[in-house]
Amino acid sequence: MNSTTTNETLLEAVRDALKEKVDPKTRDTSHRFFKQGEAARVYGVKTAEVRKIGKAFFSQIKTSPKEVIFDFCEALWQSNYLEEAVVACIWSEALSKQYTPSDFTILERWVNTYVDNWVACDTLCNHTIGDFVMKYPDYVAELMLWAKSPNRWVKRAAAVSLILPARKGWFLRDIFEIADTLLLDEDDMVQKGYGWLLKSASQAHQQEVFEYVLTNKAEMPRTALRYAIEKLPEAMRRDAMSK
Repeated sequence: MNSTTTNETLLEAVRDALKEKVDPKTRDTSHRFFKQGEAARVYGVKTAEVRKIGKAFFSQIKTSPKEVIFDFCEALWQSNYLEEAVVACIWSEALSKQYTPSDFTILERWVNTYVDNWVACDTLCNHTIGDFVMKYPDYVAELMLWAKSPNRWVKRAAAVSLILPARKGWFLRDIFEIADTLLLDEDDMVQKGYGWLLKSASQAHQQEVFEYVLTNKAEMPRTALRYAIEKLPEAMRRDAMSK
C-alpha cells in the first residue's frame, strides 16, 4: 500500500467497491436469513463478490504491520455492515501465521462488541478464532468461559470456534465440556451451534459422539440433536432419535 494512503482512503475504497457490487435481489431478500433480534445491516452484495473484494484489498495492505491491519478490521466491524464484517474476517484470517497470544484480547473484544448475527459469528469464529486456538490450544479454556456468557452470540462462538479443529479430531474432551455447558440452552442459535460442533466432531470421532448423544438425548433439544447426528450412519441416527 502506498505510504500516502490513509486509513480513511482505504476504507472508503472498500466501501465504494462493495456499493458497486450491490445486487438488488440479494439486498431485498437478505432479511430472510436473519431472525428477530439480529441486527445486521447489509449492502446486498453476494458472498462470492465480498470475498473477491476482501482478497483484492488485502493484497494492498498485506505488507503492513499486523497491528495496522487489525485497526482496519476494527473500523470495518464498527460500521455494523455485514459485508464489511466479512472483509474484516478475511483480513484477520489472512494474518494467521502472525498470531501471538496477545491477539486473543482483540478477537474476544470483537466477539463481545460487534458480533450480533450468525453470519458474522460463524465467519469470524470458524476461521480466525479457529486458526488461533489450533495455534494456541491453551486458549480453548477461554472458550469454556464464553459458553457461560449471557450473550447468545458469545455462547454460539464458544462452539463454532472449534468447528474446524473438531473436523481434524482435535479437542474432543473440550468439545463435550462445551456441549455439556450449552446442553439445555433454550436459544436455537446456541442449540444449532453446539449441534454443529458435535456433528463436526463425529467426522473423526463417530462412536464417541454417538455415545454422547445417546447419553444426553433425553434432555438435548431436538434442534441440537438433529444437527449433531446429521453425519452419522442411518442406523445410529435412528437410535439417537428413538424415544
